[in-house]
Amino acid sequence: MTTTFTPENSALLLIDHQIGTMQLIKNIDVEQAKRMSLALAKTASILGIPTVLTSSQEDRLQGPLLPELKDILPEAFEKRVKREGIVNAWTDANFKAAVEATGRKNLIMAGVTTDVCLVFPAIDAVGEGYNVQAVMDASGSPFELSEDMSRRRMQDAGVILTATNTMIAELAQNWGTPQGQQLIQLLFTEVLPPIQS
Repeated sequence: MTTTFTPENSALLLIDHQIGTMQLIKNIDVEQAKRMSLALAKTASILGIPTVLTSSQEDRLQGPLLPELKDILPEAFEKRVKREGIVNAWTDANFKAAVEATGRKNLIMAGVTTDVCLVFPAIDAVGEGYNVQAVMDASGSPFELSEDMSRRRMQDAGVILTATNTMIAELAQNWGTPQGQQLIQLLFTEVLPPIQS
């Protein structure tokens, strides 16, 4: 992957950030994972990046998508792809059609859990010619081992692993623009550790 991810060539895919499923995250702090997921959604809102949200069996243990997503990205929330049990979102015809409809070849992906919800679509998308960056602090797993194995599988398949602050900086390109100013504010208030004055 040599191309820089920009607001003009990228789409954001948030996979299964559901109230129940989020509770399975044990390898990183679940509140941090939630904060990073919402920061990615806010970044997409600020920059006008097309976003595809998907959930699996919202009426079961997995629960509804994070309600904050409805406030941040109301249109994407309304159009979210509700999967009825298909594990690999990439193999869900409605999800794949929604991704294709963005017209973007650079995909920013986060999924809960990394070891089930993220690993398979990330690898399949790369296999079909997409450039994929998986945002690891907006994703998480129940076990360190399964997280580690999934990260290795993704890297071996050509998925780029990244973090929320790195992704936001790559998309911003210039903190001096009006949007850049909004993004740096987002970074310092919701993503980065506080700076002591």
